[in-house]
Amino acid sequence: MGLLSKLFGQEKNQDIEVKNYFEALTAYAPIFTSFEGGVYELELTRAIIHSFATACSKLKPEIKGTAQANLTNVFKFRPNEYMNTIQFIYNIATNFAVNNNAFIVPIEDEYGNITGYYPINPVTCEVVDVDGVAYFRFTFNNGQRVAVEKTRVGHLTQFQYNDDFFGVDNSVLKPTMNLIHTQNQGIVNAVKNSATIRLLAIANQVLKESDIEATQKRFTETHFSKENTGGVMLLDGKFNDVKLLNIKPYTVDHAQVKQIQENAFNYFGTNEAILQNKFTEDEWNAYYEGKIAPFAYALSLALTNMTFSRKELAFGNEIRFSDNMLNYASSATKERRATAGFDRGQLSINESRELFGQPPIKGGDKYYIRKEYAEKDKLHADDEGNGYVELGDDDENQGN
Repeated sequence: MGLLSKLFGQEKNQDIEVKNYFEALTAYAPIFTSFEGGVYELELTRAIIHSFATACSKLKPEIKGTAQANLTNVFKFRPNEYMNTIQFIYNIATNFAVNNNAFIVPIEDEYGNITGYYPINPVTCEVVDVDGVAYFRFTFNNGQRVAVEKTRVGHLTQFQYNDDFFGVDNSVLKPTMNLIHTQNQGIVNAVKNSATIRLLAIANQVLKESDIEATQKRFTETHFSKENTGGVMLLDGKFNDVKLLNIKPYTVDHAQVKQIQENAFNYFGTNEAILQNKFTEDEWNAYYEGKIAPFAYALSLALTNMTFSRKELAFGNEIRFSDNMLNYASSATKERRATAGFDRGQLSINESRELFGQPPIKGGDKYYIRKEYAEKDKLHADDEGNGYVELGDDDENQGN
């Protein structure tokens, strides 16, 4: 049994009776096709996507509400039998960045209950009409097709403009990708050119072709081998002239390289510091708010809507993905946050320890509040309210 049969069941692999494409408000046919421009095949763009997906993979799932309580461990450890939670989120984030669309389908038991989730990467996806109901019809690399009701699929999009259902592809990045490719080729050619002919020697007599090859080989071995440690070239009368050729191969200058990189950074919303893991606290906070948090919210909505019914949603059931931004904060910031949060009952001992990568301790899940705070007009009262002194007008005036 193949993966497709495990995910959708054997009977669902057959093409369903499609009436037409689902009618959209725009003039575009509701069809998504993966971009063949190789956005994941270049070193720089792949590194950017990997950096984003890695950061997203550390998001922590949380199920709110009592419906589908069995999914708590599914999200915490293994959303499907082939992936753990980190791999699951990484896969979705990668598809999201590469295709501007990401699809998640439910794994169900024989009773229709959701037992897991799987991110799929179809070649094409069409929104089709089946008896007035919108379905996603997926086509995979092996040519197999499967259709799933749209409301049962988790779908994340970005760069969604002229299509009611899908985000557009990354073809707008193609000029920058061509520049990156040309830049890399220029560096390769520059290295090759550095090993080409540098000397021109003119023989003082006419030589046969075989003699030319033998003389050239002997000249190279004599003067350019590692045995010539003195660096001196001594010529006899076989040559009238020896000239040094000043060949300067063209390479992309530093400013142009930076501009090409900035084009890619701007498109994906990142920078060199994030890519090379040398960011400051403020740089990470900006990246988190601009890239990771929107993805986390989109993933939360996609999984929540495909998992819970309208009634369950009305009762507050929800799937959330979040991360502790303080993991990337400085030690001083963590210490201030831990102290302030602990004193005000916002953080427990174990939550404070977690900020510093320390394991939880027994009894560390309690919350505490400092008790020396009091209302200004009750400073003369003890904890039970005894000894409260009513301040007169004169006393109040003296305190001002």
